[in-house]
Amino acid sequence: MSAASFRVLLKMTVHPGMGEDFIQAWAEHSSVVEEHPANRGHSLATSTEDDDVFYIVSDWSSEREFREFEDSPAHLEHRARLHPYRSSGSIAFLELVAEAPATGAARSRA
Repeated sequence: MSAASFRVLLKMTVHPGMGEDFIQAWAEHSSVVEEHPANRGHSLATSTEDDDVFYIVSDWSSEREFREFEDSPAHLEHRARLHPYRSSGSIAFLELVAEAPATGAARSRA
């Protein structure tokens, strides 16, 4: 198991045609997440089936520390900057129970 034990999966649908602006806004303000000591990494992905759907995945050392970050002024400001792009969203909280490191072809390409 890695140092991260708590994962957050956010599905966000942005207003049509605002995807590129959303990506830019996310990148400009993602340091708020990156700089938090409990954050173990995060990523932004777009759906291959719908240009207006994005997935944000972040890993945290614990649920408690994520919840503290979630209520922090820095996070609330970050979320407010992304809100104009959002038309809907959902969130899932995941407790990691096992991970398998990449082996074989995936490792040799790195």
